[in-house]
Amino acid sequence: MNDKNKLQGSSGGDGKEKRRKESILDLSKYLEKTIRVKFAGGREAAGVLKGFDPLLNLVLDNTTEHLRDPDEPYKLAEDTRNLGLVVCRGTSVVLICPQDGVEAIQNPFIAQDT
Repeated sequence: MNDKNKLQGSSGGDGKEKRRKESILDLSKYLEKTIRVKFAGGREAAGVLKGFDPLLNLVLDNTTEHLRDPDEPYKLAEDTRNLGLVVCRGTSVVLICPQDGVEAIQNPFIAQDT
């Protein structure tokens, strides 16, 4: 094998080929639908999914951020703010779910006052 083939990265007949990494999530069924995204650090946003890549970088349109309660940082407030078109970095995405059919439930592990 000459130097030219080495630079081009030929496999040399050893049968090993680079495998393309595929995303474990197929978000194509959610294109043009509203999704909700939770990020590392606690932020949450909802918007129409316009595009994505295998690293889970997302493009959301008509995005609204759901703000946290200033007194209780783990509780969402009713306040929202409009963000418009947003590009979300995939490394900070923790959870992606469809907006339709999502509702808050009581935590079953906390003793409820009766």
